[in-house]
Amino acid sequence: MARTWEGAAGRLMLALAALLHRTVTGKAARRRLHDCRDAALRAAYRRGVPQEVLASRTRLTQGRVREVVTGGKRPPVDEAA
Repeated sequence: MARTWEGAAGRLMLALAALLHRTVTGKAARRRLHDCRDAALRAAYRRGVPQEVLASRTRLTQGRVREVVTGGKRPPVDEAA
């Protein structure tokens, strides 16, 4: 009986490991995580947190934070004369 239980428990743990692997490391999961992070960055920016602080706390570049808080559009570039 113990052997049957160990085999069932092993298969259950394997199924759980596979499920976690797909939900945590899959492309869709990563996209959802980034969307949630970007929404939090935009909310913090709207509440007065400077872009430099957002970049340093999240370890993102200032350019990426700027792109996120402007809604995915790159800021206008000043042309040099």
